[in-house]
Amino acid sequence: MQFKDYYQELGVEPSAGEAELKAAYRRLARKYHPDVSKEKGAEERFKSVNEAYEVLRDKEKRAEYDQLRASGYRPGEDFRPPPGFGQQHGGAGNGGFRFEQGMGGDGFSDFFESLFGGGRAAGRGPRAAPPPGDLRAKISIPLEVAYAGGTQSIGVDGRTLQVKIPAGIRPGQVIRLAGQGQSQGPHRSDLLLEIDYKPHGEFEVDGRNILYTVSLAPWEAALGTTISVPTLGGSVDLRVPADSDTGKKLRLRGRGLPGKPAAGDQIVEIEVTAPRAETPAQRELYEQMAEQFGGKPRA
Repeated sequence: MQFKDYYQELGVEPSAGEAELKAAYRRLARKYHPDVSKEKGAEERFKSVNEAYEVLRDKEKRAEYDQLRASGYRPGEDFRPPPGFGQQHGGAGNGGFRFEQGMGGDGFSDFFESLFGGGRAAGRGPRAAPPPGDLRAKISIPLEVAYAGGTQSIGVDGRTLQVKIPAGIRPGQVIRLAGQGQSQGPHRSDLLLEIDYKPHGEFEVDGRNILYTVSLAPWEAALGTTISVPTLGGSVDLRVPADSDTGKKLRLRGRGLPGKPAAGDQIVEIEVTAPRAETPAQRELYEQMAEQFGGKPRA
């Protein structure tokens, strides 16, 4: 397999902080999301961006990856993971199994799986025996499944289990599957699955609220408009008031994750973006705007 440079995938420097990583991820995810992108190879690019962000947003994974990268690997070079690398993410630490790519699977590369996916990479030694007691592991679910509920397929020690996910489940909550853990004589222990959310190409999560950024042309923001906004429950029309500016937040009540006593909201943040002047007429219009608003193009 080939070594992957996750910083290169996101177009950021290795010194990038959390905010810069998130901004780069959001920009690329919107650009290559398979539902909206017409770019060639958008789906594969989208998967690569997701994978890079999955590693770099996790402090432990990022620290391990940085250590590996510092040893001199370059993108595209042949790579075999060092023995024991990333075991806390899927080797002995979770009983020696990995989650298979079932319904709504991550679609991560062999490179990622060799580092963090459970110790199936070539060159590893025999798996450590699982500790006694219940078997614990994490499972990442799509945000759409967290919203509506559904079934997630996972692989455990050669068995395929269908896990029922209740609507509104939160990260850190645990699903117990009785008798589906590790063998203990004639019986099996329980399997405890801690929930996490997969990164999403359009939405971010803040508690039960869903955060979404929409780009508007200057005239839409200035004059007001009605736009179609995606939500986890389907698209809805949103009225944007006149004289809106970048950073303004509009609220879609009840369009967040379900829960008690009430569902969360979807917070729509406006981002005003100026289209590029590609013709003389368009440039002339910008010059007229500059005159009308009392400004001059800066040198």
